[in-house]
Amino acid sequence: MKQLRPAVLAGIFVVAGILSWAGARLWNAYGTLPGVPLAAPIVLGVIAAVLLATALSMRARLKAQRERRPGAKGVEPLMAARAVVFGQASALVAALVAGMYGGVGVFLLTDALDVPARRDQAWYAGFSVLAGAAVIAAALFLEHVLKLPEDEDPTKAPAKA
Repeated sequence: MKQLRPAVLAGIFVVAGILSWAGARLWNAYGTLPGVPLAAPIVLGVIAAVLLATALSMRARLKAQRERRPGAKGVEPLMAARAVVFGQASALVAALVAGMYGGVGVFLLTDALDVPARRDQAWYAGFSVLAGAAVIAAALFLEHVLKLPEDEDPTKAPAKA
């Protein structure tokens, strides 16, 4: 499994932001722009909290296992793999969703702040972007916690003593 690259996540965020900004302009020109749901930042925040709690739990269990504490409960490899996959998928979706709400938020900030309902929508979009960034940060932290030690490079000769 390959490690997440922040540049890929940033690219997804930017492309989604540009496309949603253009889509919001087009949609607003031909009709009424749909609102940003209040649940968007809440759901993203819950996902970030779950990822962070998983990472902290796994880190504590791995530390206890390394220190050979009596009664230490280890981390099952399949459970660790599932956690990493969940983190990576969450980060990719969060980058897409945060970019989408970021583009809509930029449109709302530049075009419609004089309407109170649209101003609230801009706040929700901004909080969604922040919550999406929290999901990405928690996923990267989880991936860091569960990263296996690097294997030795087979092309290098072993060190002689």
